[in-house]
Amino acid sequence: MYSFSFPLVLLCLQVCILLVFGAPTQCPSQCHCHGDLQHVICDNVGLKKIPPISEATRLLNMQRNNLGNLPTGGFSEMKGLVSLHLQHCQIREISSQAFKGLKKLIYLYLSNNEISTIKPGAFEDLTELTYLYLDGNQITSLPKGIFSPMINLFILQLNNNKLGELQAGTFNGTSDLRWLYMSGNELSSIQQGSFDEVENLAILTLDHNKLSTYPLLAMSKLRVVEELNLSKNPLSVIPDHAFRSFGRYMEKLHLNDMSLEKFSNAAFEGVTALRSLHLENNKLKSLPSSLEFKTLQNITLFNNPWSCTCQLANLKKWMDTSRHRPDAVCASPGSQKGKQIRDSTAFKRCKAKTKKPRKGARL
Repeated sequence: MYSFSFPLVLLCLQVCILLVFGAPTQCPSQCHCHGDLQHVICDNVGLKKIPPISEATRLLNMQRNNLGNLPTGGFSEMKGLVSLHLQHCQIREISSQAFKGLKKLIYLYLSNNEISTIKPGAFEDLTELTYLYLDGNQITSLPKGIFSPMINLFILQLNNNKLGELQAGTFNGTSDLRWLYMSGNELSSIQQGSFDEVENLAILTLDHNKLSTYPLLAMSKLRVVEELNLSKNPLSVIPDHAFRSFGRYMEKLHLNDMSLEKFSNAAFEGVTALRSLHLENNKLKSLPSSLEFKTLQNITLFNNPWSCTCQLANLKKWMDTSRHRPDAVCASPGSQKGKQIRDSTAFKRCKAKTKKPRKGARL
């Protein structure tokens, strides 16, 4: 008759389960954990590879380690992850299917690494991802459709990379994207079709790039932009109808520090909701007749060679009724040079423009 020790049987069962399923049940030795492994913190502990993590874990913080590359399937056993922090990990490459299995992930932080290569299929399975941070890397190009699995993406942060151009299809599949940040890159070209899939963008930052011409064909697909930042690009002219497709929604526009020389006369046609306009540090002498001041609450104008003629009469009228007192100095004509526009006497004889009556209308 055989006799069994119950504790021994239980121990054998536990060992067998671990061997079969391989599910980690303890906090990795270098890390500290909270809430039954729900939060695993491995911040700056000298990791060189991804440790085994429980499927119960919801947040994994691996900031400030030395991971090098993210291999295929490196997180595949962490199916419960919602938030993954990989900032400052010296990551250079993201392999295909690097995040395979992370179908519940919502937050992915990859900021301030050395990423130069993102392999096709790198973001497969990230169908719930809503916030993606890739700023502060070395990314030079984005493969067509690289973000296509991310059907719920809301914020995409690409600031401070080395992107040289945007191509049609770059944002395929991300129709819910609302905030797109691409400041501090090397963008010299945004091709027609680049924004076709993201027509619902509300915030678009393109400042500190190398755009020498306004990408009118690409921008004309956008419908509801509320804030646009183009400052610190070498743009000299803003063309007709530049903002017309989203003019009813645009409230903030940044065009400062661009060496901007002029606006085409219909540049602001269709812009009816503008509240804040930044034009400082340019080479502007006048403003176009299409710019409406009735919704404007704030405008910055300093360091421009303003020509104080009747072309600026609407601006002077706005200044007279606004509680804001923007700094704007006349550079010409000679009699007005050095005077603030708001104090200039050059506008006394300017006649208010009246709309011509429609043909056939009663006078």
